[in-house]
Amino acid sequence: MPANSADPLAPGRPGSDATEIPFSDFELAVFDNQFSSLQSNEVAAAPSRWATGPANGRCEVIVYTSESEGSLQTVGHARRVLFIEALIDRYKTLFDEGAAYVLPFENRGQEVGVTLPHPHGQIYAFPSVPEPQAAAARAFASGYDLIADHASWEGVFDVVSDDSFVAFSPPFARFPFETWIMPNRPCRGPWDLDAEGVEALARMLGDIPRRLDSLFDAPMPYMMSFQAAPRDSGDDFQFTVQFFPVMRDAGRLKYLASVEQFTGVFTVDVVPEQAAERLRSL
Repeated sequence: MPANSADPLAPGRPGSDATEIPFSDFELAVFDNQFSSLQSNEVAAAPSRWATGPANGRCEVIVYTSESEGSLQTVGHARRVLFIEALIDRYKTLFDEGAAYVLPFENRGQEVGVTLPHPHGQIYAFPSVPEPQAAAARAFASGYDLIADHASWEGVFDVVSDDSFVAFSPPFARFPFETWIMPNRPCRGPWDLDAEGVEALARMLGDIPRRLDSLFDAPMPYMMSFQAAPRDSGDDFQFTVQFFPVMRDAGRLKYLASVEQFTGVFTVDVVPEQAAERLRSL
């Protein structure tokens, strides 16, 4: 990362220190992470007697805006549309290059380890399907229908919806105010969306962060991910965007401590139906 200064994701301007982006202005930028956890197939893995395989893959950074501060909400609708279109392009390219699974995500806030406030996310391309996503693919292939399951909840957990998408706090949430965005029809990933669907998802990607920020009148730190189908999964996989907020109340973090870490049993501080009701009102 350039030694410059406060914001290596800022536009590179004449007379200023170098940044990651050699343009004086930009709408959206995607580039390889210089400190990648995964390496291209051409890079030999470091030898280790414990290694089970090379850490092949790619890690990319996606920068939403040239502005040094902001969020998916504040960048505006047109920029969110561009963001989704860029992700669709990266999904297709990385799958064509051999990636088995692609995970676009955003870590937001110092509470989840973010050191740069500049609005950005990352895209990881894995050579194999991680077990949580593999388990989801197996469940969908075995007949699980998330859309039908959601319909059976009769709107109790819904936050907001339109003709194309619904956002809800799932009854199996593990984080307070956990929120999922889901298309109202079968959809493997954002690449299956038409232009209307992209517009609708862009609206949701602005609305949910706004509601989360409004809960405690402060920016909500969260982990957000696009959970789309692995490259070789069937048509039954259901695409969602998942937000995991890490605040359970104003100034109070949700820690995943002993019970959660050692047993996988999550304790909840706010039951999902109450979380949905609070988010609906904002």
